[in-house]
Amino acid sequence: MRPNRRRFLATLPVASAGLAFDARGAPAADVPRWRGFNLQEKFTDTPKEWAAVDPEWGHHNEPFMESDFAWIAELGFNFVRLPMSYRCWTDPRDPYHQFEPVLRQIDQAVNWGRQYGVHVCLNFHRAPGYSINASLSPEPWSLWSDAKALDVFTYQWSKFAARYKDVPGMALSFNPINEPNGCTLNQYAAVMRRAIGAIREADPNRLVMIDGMFGETMLPVPELADIPNAVHATRGYAPFSLTHYLAPWAGTPKELPTWPTKNGGLVVWDKDRLDQICILPGQGLEFRQPGTRIFVGEWGCWNQTPHDVALRWMRDFLALWKAAGWGWALWCFRGSFGILDSGRADVKYENWRGHALDRKMLELLREF
Repeated sequence: MRPNRRRFLATLPVASAGLAFDARGAPAADVPRWRGFNLQEKFTDTPKEWAAVDPEWGHHNEPFMESDFAWIAELGFNFVRLPMSYRCWTDPRDPYHQFEPVLRQIDQAVNWGRQYGVHVCLNFHRAPGYSINASLSPEPWSLWSDAKALDVFTYQWSKFAARYKDVPGMALSFNPINEPNGCTLNQYAAVMRRAIGAIREADPNRLVMIDGMFGETMLPVPELADIPNAVHATRGYAPFSLTHYLAPWAGTPKELPTWPTKNGGLVVWDKDRLDQICILPGQGLEFRQPGTRIFVGEWGCWNQTPHDVALRWMRDFLALWKAAGWGWALWCFRGSFGILDSGRADVKYENWRGHALDRKMLELLREF
């Protein structure tokens, strides 16, 4: 936490949650908060990457599904984030060659977003030279220190920007890097400025979403607060011991979680602590610049945490985000963190369109 942030909090207005755009894509008035889900069809290019850890995340570079966009809109939500691996559309022999058939599948997702009134955010979950999950399948370079990686990264985003320059800003945003780590703030800021510069050269008005540095709270990065027409993305995974209970890819926290969490009878995490650690520091003066917003790009609770604990924790975070004016995207829509087919042992599911629906979680999300 940066001490200089908090001293401004008592006098600062509450942030608004999203941006609206005029017909040309330029920023206009505020819109209702984005609320929605992550969709993982292009999370990885090969199931082998996750096979030994959790096969659920081992997708096959499938096309996105129109039904997801239709159902998300039908259920009252307005946002999807697409965390993707650049390897899905990139020739492994030539990182400057993109496979057009795969790109057309991404085009289809963007078009479905427009058709159903769902904002689409494109994210490189695996970027050239960096992934938060790099240990599962290492990159050949480092985005933070290798010129080749940075060149490929900026090239890829410049191509996306040119491809979608005619898509209205209200329909599409870019989230260049997921959860930066293993670098300094200055290295990350330099990479982001290069990437955003390449995007804006091709598409001057494209909204960008800037992740904070990876961590349990993942607060926004003040070094990038001056970038115009930007959303600053945080996470909702604190405390990690509750949200990733028994998760094999996360060090497998094993102590049965409660909410509030306690240690020796003393409260360690509760709603007030979430507010102090995860919400208030992100409300600092740096993020009151025109055009900046804060958004929770990922959040959720894996299916081994008791359902009643997960829902109480979710309610507290959701209430805080609503009060702060922040939007959010649950990880995920279908799967172990989501409202459909989550595989929890302690939930009485409703049969909905051939899927197992967690009705209690859905209704909770719809409240906020």
